[in-house]
Amino acid sequence: MSSLTLDQAATIVDGALAAGRENRFQPLTVVVLDPGGHVIAAKREDGSGILRYDLALGKAYGSLGFGLGSRTLTARAAKVPGFMMAASVAAEGRLVPAPGGVLIRDTEGRLLGAVGISGDTGDNDEICALVGIVGTGLVADPGA
Repeated sequence: MSSLTLDQAATIVDGALAAGRENRFQPLTVVVLDPGGHVIAAKREDGSGILRYDLALGKAYGSLGFGLGSRTLTARAAKVPGFMMAASVAAEGRLVPAPGGVLIRDTEGRLLGAVGISGDTGDNDEICALVGIVGTGLVADPGA
């Protein structure tokens, strides 16, 4: 199974945080996971709320668990809320179906991990995730 390096994960985190500051977004928390759901890198900006780490982790973990960007999970949660609640319980709360969880793929489409961001709106969190991933030369998969 392919995975991200620590250097790639750190580049994603730093690029995402820089994008947030450049766009004057609220303070962000960024978590990068390997394909097995283990944390490779994480940073929480000063002023980012105490739940933001758990929300960012849940966006990334849920994306990995379903193999879909959290934008797609958001749409599915609206259609089958009972199932998503059950899935969240099964994932011990590590499933947050809101934009900001983005799968990370190599140029051949292999899954390398996921990034989750929380702190601003879901759309803005996702923008920062995309910037961080593209900055490494990898492919971002936010879902449809």
